[in-house]
Amino acid sequence: MAPGDDATDQVAQQGGAKPEGGAKPEGGGGGDNQDDLAAEWEAMVAGGGGGAAAGPAGRESTRVLNQDEIDSLLGFDDEQQDVSEKAGIQAILSSGMVSYERLPMLEVVFDRLVRLMSTSLRNFTSDNVEVSLDNIASIRFGDYLNSIPLPAMLGVFKAEEWDNYGLMTVDSSLIYSIVDVLLGGRRGTAAMRIEGRPYTTIERSLVERMIHVMLGDLSSAFEPLSPVSFRFERLETNPRFATISRPSNAAIVARLRIDMEDRGGRLELLLPYATLEPVRELLLQMFMGEKFGRDSIWETHLAEELWRTDVDLEVVVDRQTMMLSDVFKFKVGSQILLNATPDSLVELECGKVPMYTGRMGRRGNKIAICIEGRIEKQKG
Repeated sequence: MAPGDDATDQVAQQGGAKPEGGAKPEGGGGGDNQDDLAAEWEAMVAGGGGGAAAGPAGRESTRVLNQDEIDSLLGFDDEQQDVSEKAGIQAILSSGMVSYERLPMLEVVFDRLVRLMSTSLRNFTSDNVEVSLDNIASIRFGDYLNSIPLPAMLGVFKAEEWDNYGLMTVDSSLIYSIVDVLLGGRRGTAAMRIEGRPYTTIERSLVERMIHVMLGDLSSAFEPLSPVSFRFERLETNPRFATISRPSNAAIVARLRIDMEDRGGRLELLLPYATLEPVRELLLQMFMGEKFGRDSIWETHLAEELWRTDVDLEVVVDRQTMMLSDVFKFKVGSQILLNATPDSLVELECGKVPMYTGRMGRRGNKIAICIEGRIEKQKG
């Protein structure tokens, strides 16, 4: 057998293919290239076609991403149900969005809203209603409108004191459940859902009444923080007609779950950051009534210590204006005549600040001042 056949058999065993010609190329460099190529093929086969394998010559092969990996990298994973959860490039693009966690008082407000809604909806429906808060997330307004599952009803309301708007979304399950409960549907049976038709006037009226009740609870939830009145504006079924903010503006979405025994649905409350801007300082508090930069304990301690502080009072008998040349002529034994008598009023100063007026006298071997009045500061 010729030497070229040995090389051909070796390459065929390692790489699974024969080079054209079936003979060893001329020169030693061609054999090294074939060995490098065979090593790369062997590494690719061993790794299932994935990973970058480097041969002796330092050459690398780039692994090609499959469709699932590309979707995960770009943030379009189908398994990701929550719109607020970003991944990949979408997470990088949304990293500049303000997070609701920077407004910790919002959680307190929404917890209070859940408790109020549980009571008010029980009175409204005369049924056992459980309200729970699923999550609070930050999202761009345009992304939220695109994520609303249709059919749904969108209630637009206005915050009177803040002069801006909010959005309340009621999904179809909750709509049919409320209609079934208010119209006397049987307990223990799921609400009937009829898709493919617009909502009737009765259904819209009943849902509007429910939204009025919820807006009253929302006003009560914000009342300890800042009094505000939420006024119902209109009810829409098309998200395009419920645009209250620019698509790129950030907003806060609170997702609530309302259960009435075996019936119920979801309610989403959206508040743009522009709506919350007037009370942003209050929402930054970690707890209700927090005072930024102030501590009552230290204030009390400082006030007590100030009362025990020693201060020096200086008595000003007279003020005169003299020439500098006359001052230089002073020597031991020089006399300065003061324009003051024993009955004249003198000033008591503390750190160049006039405090009191009084008269001079003597007590034992010391000169004393009898305070007669207080000098009021002139308001500029």
